[in-house]
Amino acid sequence: MTPSAWLWIPFTVMGAAGQVVRNAMQRGLTAKLGTLGATHIRFLFGFPFSLIFLGGILLAGGDKLSWPETGFWPWLVVGGMSQIVATALMLAAMNERSFVVTTAYLKTEAIQAAVFGFVFLGDRLTVLKVAAIVIATIGVVITALRPGGAKGFGNLRPTLLGLLAAAGFALSAVGYRGTILNVSSVSFVTAASFTLVATLLMQSFVLSAWLIVRKPGTMTAIFREWKPSMFAGFMGAFASLFWFLAFALTAAANVRTLALVEVLFAQVAAYYSMKQPLSLRELGGITLILIGVAMLIAV
Repeated sequence: MTPSAWLWIPFTVMGAAGQVVRNAMQRGLTAKLGTLGATHIRFLFGFPFSLIFLGGILLAGGDKLSWPETGFWPWLVVGGMSQIVATALMLAAMNERSFVVTTAYLKTEAIQAAVFGFVFLGDRLTVLKVAAIVIATIGVVITALRPGGAKGFGNLRPTLLGLLAAAGFALSAVGYRGTILNVSSVSFVTAASFTLVATLLMQSFVLSAWLIVRKPGTMTAIFREWKPSMFAGFMGAFASLFWFLAFALTAAANVRTLALVEVLFAQVAAYYSMKQPLSLRELGGITLILIGVAMLIAV
């Protein structure tokens, strides 16, 4: 069995687990830094840790990096900028007071990643894998919706913003896979870690410049909270490294579908930390997620 046949599975699960921790840290900083400020720490404080990861991997593996192929740079811009734009669209959609509906639309990312991956990278998925992606996505939507939450589905603006945000995140995932595939003559581990360094460097520069111009004082506030930001940055780089390792081995749609286990992690955390019981609707949604993920792995 080749590594790509199974290693992407634990890589994705580790990435999802790390993302849950990172999100919790960012949530705690939102009140002080604002939403974009708290988001930026994943890039700015994650970048130094990505350099450490890459250095350790190069020392351990002995790979010699060379100048990436020509296709590396456009895919890098597509991946990194799509993620920033998608985040902005997501925040705009949530400002429409349709948080639940926006969340449901965002979960179409896996389906859109399958389409983009096929069109731009030639990533082919079997009929059963497509069915698994659809089933898991429906499960997440059912789990995310609350009684009365479907009312926002008739509102065109948040619908378009939510779907466009999902498209941005899907294109970002495909872009990262395209970037990694254009780092040749090294192991997939080195290719993924090098791509992470380049991505965080670009995103740190772009978002820092934007905040300095549009949100004066935010960067000062970010550095004032450097202690908690360091841990959040570490977890962000840690999670992203495992995402990229998974992207190096399989189609982005596979990774983003299995990543829906993040919803299960969040449900378990809510149950044990706040003693929130699961409703029949949530149990039904979780069951569909498990079925979809099991199908994805099995086929």
